[in-house]
Amino acid sequence: MKTPPKRLLGRLVATRLPGRTPAGRLQAADLSLPCAIGSAGVRHDKREGDHASPAGSWRLLYGFFRADRHAPRAPLLPMRAARRQDGWCDDPASALYNRRVATPFASSFETLWRDDRLYDIVIVLDYNIHPRRKGRGSAIFLHCARDGFAPTEGCIALRPQDFRRLLPRLSSQTILTIR
Repeated sequence: MKTPPKRLLGRLVATRLPGRTPAGRLQAADLSLPCAIGSAGVRHDKREGDHASPAGSWRLLYGFFRADRHAPRAPLLPMRAARRQDGWCDDPASALYNRRVATPFASSFETLWRDDRLYDIVIVLDYNIHPRRKGRGSAIFLHCARDGFAPTEGCIALRPQDFRRLLPRLSSQTILTIR
């Protein structure tokens, strides 16, 4: 007998846990998973470089993956293999602020091809995408966590095995709420 397919996830909720270190939990239907959040916690008035995760609800847009390390199964979420020259502009003065760019790039950017495995799988959230507001924060992703769930610079991060477990249940209709 075939195993029934798992239901798609309509909502994920990342919540900061009380305490001194910024740690969080991600609720995904009946799953409760540890996650990392921004080192400055969660803020409604997110600014570039403040190390806070933006409070609110954000749709999952699309993702990248390191094909040399992982081939994700996410049939309802657009995913593509990252390339060595992929970057993400984090310079508020640039006309390409908070967009994917090809490197080398004249302005400041985040490298999407990383050796530390944080971006082996990365999903772009619709935070500050439409419309883009200069200085309100860029490169807000759902990505792989560091060992020990070290805080992020504003993203939400999951253990790679938890991320791979969720990925087939995610779609471009999934909403990530950060609170």
